[in-house]
Amino acid sequence: MSSTFGERLRRARKRRGMSQIDAAEAIGLSNKSLSRYEKDDGTPNPETLMRLSRLYDVSSEYLLGLTSDMGRSSDNAQEDENLIAMTDNRESAERLLSFISSSPTMFHAVENISRTLLNAGFTQLNEWENWKIEKGGSYFVTRNGSSIIAFRVGSGDPQGFNIYSAHSDSPMFKLKPNAEMLTAEHYIRLNTERYGGMIMPSWLDRPLSIAGRVAVSSRDGIKTALVNLSEDTLVIPNVAIHLQKDINDGKSYNPVSDTVPLYGSEKAKGKLMAKVAAAAGVKEKDIVSTELCLYSKSEGAIWGEGGEYVSCPRLDDLQCAYAGAQAIRSDCHPDRISLTAIFDNEEVGSGTKQGARSDFLSSAARRIAAALGKDLSVILPQSFAVSADNAHAVHPNHPELYDRGNAPFMNGGVVIKHSARQSYATDAVSAAIFSKICSSVGVPVQNFANRSDMPGGGTLGNISTAQLSVSTVDVGLAQLAMHSAYETAGTMDTLYLIRAAAELFRTKISRTPDGGFRLETGA
Repeated sequence: MSSTFGERLRRARKRRGMSQIDAAEAIGLSNKSLSRYEKDDGTPNPETLMRLSRLYDVSSEYLLGLTSDMGRSSDNAQEDENLIAMTDNRESAERLLSFISSSPTMFHAVENISRTLLNAGFTQLNEWENWKIEKGGSYFVTRNGSSIIAFRVGSGDPQGFNIYSAHSDSPMFKLKPNAEMLTAEHYIRLNTERYGGMIMPSWLDRPLSIAGRVAVSSRDGIKTALVNLSEDTLVIPNVAIHLQKDINDGKSYNPVSDTVPLYGSEKAKGKLMAKVAAAAGVKEKDIVSTELCLYSKSEGAIWGEGGEYVSCPRLDDLQCAYAGAQAIRSDCHPDRISLTAIFDNEEVGSGTKQGARSDFLSSAARRIAAALGKDLSVILPQSFAVSADNAHAVHPNHPELYDRGNAPFMNGGVVIKHSARQSYATDAVSAAIFSKICSSVGVPVQNFANRSDMPGGGTLGNISTAQLSVSTVDVGLAQLAMHSAYETAGTMDTLYLIRAAAELFRTKISRTPDGGFRLETGA
């Protein structure tokens, strides 16, 4: 699981007994490009990854480091993985850690999900083209490279959507343009600003790196390329306690002075963009602009007396995003349209073209309905949505901060969120429907409500339903240290959510004449 992409690619080729030249020729790739990939100098696009997976007869999950099992390519594997029957919690947690490790930014998370979907036989659509959608088909579309909608159309008579949503972004520091700053004539620091509501001290005194994307001038215009420096590049150093004796007395951190990362000595001046260009596989002079973020290099861990906890960066909300990306590959009810939507910019209000407040979901739903000859206004009332964003687990040191009777624990199952002021979209009906779906596959559920004197924040549910009004439940997985640079959740809970989401997609939810709902499972 700790091997690099290049090492896994080389191992898969050698298992097939192929030379580098023969492999490159077989998929129409230059030998130079394949050599670069095997040396971890860049990564192939989704189409090339899929061809390599099929050539070597291994799963794209193995090549991406999401599993240590080479498996088989989608051409030779069983059409739909039985996610309902999965029972290995630790394997699911290990796959989650690998996915998060390879997804340092929202751009990388969406790229990794896209590759996995292509290998599973999904067809990629573009928003600027006409869509040809067929019953029984599987498709996905991205926006801004940081949000993705994947959907499967039932083979029967689709009469409604089953929607699962999560978000791809996490609190972080973003680099400003012209980021290098010479300080005290001996240090190069990088100018950053906060993105989202982070726990600032958690970012100090730990190895950090840089990832994101660059916009590059090309012969025909502008193209983008992903960047991941991968190596330990930065540290935000604390001031010694001897020089700030109040550090343990509720210190307030100033982002202008206290959390600026150290990049190198004065000799590092002018070298950042050269590194970025090399990591992106482009020429430095061709870079027009950048979107670069700091990310924690701390490795994920499964720990606890019985391995019951999992810790890593960005659990909120990549844990839920991963579950939705896995579940969309499972069976789809013949009379439903299964849809997973993973949005960017939730941590800053979702008000962007790729956020949940945008028309991304509503536009996709209209186009899907139109392609199938359906009236969206008729099928929406028979649709159902699950908004998945992690929840607060009871803190072992401060249980008094939680509502008595509605305080969830890690490994206790999927959390249903409630709020009288409707900061969550859950109501009695949506909670009951989701609880019944979970019960049918043995997934436990818990309830969360904020303490009455501590109003909490909102999440995707009401934001997305304002764009596409369907019955919605807000859920999540219980975790500690939300918005820290290193978060903790339960080892069992990822699989619980995968199974619940997979069962959602197998369920037909229809209205009854008396205003109730009928739930039918079948695929």
